[in-house]
Amino acid sequence: MASKDKLKPAAADAEAGMGSGRRRFLKTAGLASLGAAAGMAVPFHRNLPHGFFPAAMASENGLAGKDGLTLLNDRPLNAETPPELLDDPITPTARHFIRNNGIAPDDTSAEGWTLTVDGFADSPQELSIADLRDRFEVVTLALTLECGGNGRAFFDPPASGNQWTYGAVACSEWTGVRLRDVLVAAGVQDNVVYTAHYGADEHLSGDPDKLPISRGLPIAKALTDTVLIAFQMNGADLHPMNGAPLRLVVPGWPGSCSQKWLTRIELRDQVHDGPKMTGTSYRVPEYPVAPGEDVPKEDFRIIERMPVKSLITFPANGAASGMETEVRGHAWSGDRTVDRLDISYDFGASWQAAELDPPANDGAWQNWRTTVRFPVAGYYEIWARATDSEGEMQRFAIDWNPKGYLNNRMHRVGLRAG
Repeated sequence: MASKDKLKPAAADAEAGMGSGRRRFLKTAGLASLGAAAGMAVPFHRNLPHGFFPAAMASENGLAGKDGLTLLNDRPLNAETPPELLDDPITPTARHFIRNNGIAPDDTSAEGWTLTVDGFADSPQELSIADLRDRFEVVTLALTLECGGNGRAFFDPPASGNQWTYGAVACSEWTGVRLRDVLVAAGVQDNVVYTAHYGADEHLSGDPDKLPISRGLPIAKALTDTVLIAFQMNGADLHPMNGAPLRLVVPGWPGSCSQKWLTRIELRDQVHDGPKMTGTSYRVPEYPVAPGEDVPKEDFRIIERMPVKSLITFPANGAASGMETEVRGHAWSGDRTVDRLDISYDFGASWQAAELDPPANDGAWQNWRTTVRFPVAGYYEIWARATDSEGEMQRFAIDWNPKGYLNNRMHRVGLRAG
């Protein structure tokens, strides 16, 4: 087995070539899970090409350990959660979305896994997961993660990339240690301005010299209280597709900052320039642009905090209702809190305030609820609109951008009352 203390994804082992009899597949799903999904033995499992997700597990409800996710892509694996399945105040692991950029590592066991912290550090660190537990305060926080492209499907003209609708967001409970504490132990030198993150996932090409993604954080963000190096999710080991056995969790910023299968954190004296950190990846134009307009790469800025947003989780879109129904969901806004959540059932002519809970802790989404009484039978749409602590409010329409990021238009569900 390849060593897990690598700083880049390891090369495929000598027997893993496409012509060999020991072709690797996405072992994080596991042969047992593959057999369970197929309902019987899988005689030719060794011939499954490297990086291909088993078709028996690629149905809407077939993702191993996941419940009801919608598969958007199987190479790399990406799957979102329908809004009505995100109704829990804390997102169950089975309903947490999956966002991959490369091929997950074969072995995601905690045994032997190490994290390197180096670069411009006074005391570089080589830490096992046991070291993290023993040397630093272990904390559990409810933290919201959202893909920067959540909502991309609604851009017109279309933007390239996974066509996320509403479900690339979740708020689970994460257990780990604060990134800040680990960086302080490593000794952050005065010239450090950015972190760089590296994981054990493999580039889709199979080239061991290429990384699928390596992003980072401004050092000020990295030293905040709610950025975790996590080794548990909802009280259990991380799900393999959510980064087991070790990952970063950076609430309120694009999920791409939260490196999965974490093996190394480098302290840098410049803005990190790893894969998907430069060009137009996770960047938006510095100024408004017309739909379809070409924008020079030098005019893009890195996305940091995510915008104010809300989600209706009950009732489901297309549901039937009586003349009265409870309406509920979640709201969040990057590094801020949400101060108000309003709903409308008359296409925005009037609004009523919902009961809005405070976040469970900094970095968590906020749960809300209200009751709607319809005046007459018919078709209605319920719209949700959040306003955050800086007065930023969701709008009905959003500004277009070339990569389809930061869609925070109001969520709408239709229902039949009567």
